Amino acid sequence: MAGEVVVDALPYFDRGYDEPGVREAALSLVEEETRRYRPTKNYLEYLPAPSYNAFETEIMKNEFERMQARLPMEMLSMKRYELPQPSAGKMTDISAWTECVDNSQAQLEHQALRILNLELMADNGSNAWKQYNTILVQMMENAQKHLQDLRKQIQEINWRRKSEQTEAGNKLKELEDSWVGLVSKNYEIERACVELEKEVTSIEQKKAKDKR
Repeated sequence: MAGEVVVDALPYFDRGYDEPGVREAALSLVEEETRRYRPTKNYLEYLPAPSYNAFETEIMKNEFERMQARLPMEMLSMKRYELPQPSAGKMTDISAWTECVDNSQAQLEHQALRILNLELMADNGSNAWKQYNTILVQMMENAQKHLQDLRKQIQEINWRRKSEQTEAGNKLKELEDSWVGLVSKNYEIERACVELEKEVTSIEQKKAKDKR
């Protein structure tokens, strides 16, 4: 269980990572754990099932089907821009000519509207584009500021980790030196005790001989 793992590494304080074979040993442990790891739980199960067709319109659906079937794309129809005259059998039909005239007027109105839109764009398009660019620059500056804040937080976390690990490492080194000193002192006491026991034994043996 992950909760039972005790992390005792202090990367900012520990030494010996650059020694030969240490990196290879760490990589071999990672590879071994990767081979043994078999995830048994779907870590995306809390998310709703994805709907890949949520934003797919009927036109998009038909176009995807056409592309999947490798069919050529239909050419843009220019029929609406044509000004055909009545067919040969309707050259004397007033209603046919009226339909042609209405089509011509619609075409002229459409072209006039396009010209008006071009004039409006010429007058106002540059200002709208400048405003759009200003918004983009502001969005970029906000994103950069947010990125800088995140980097600052990361740096502060790393500095805090380094400070905590350095402090803990120094404390551990102090405790280790103290432990080594106590062990050495105990060893010296044990040696002294052994020497005293030998000396006491020697004295007792000498007294026993003198009594004889």
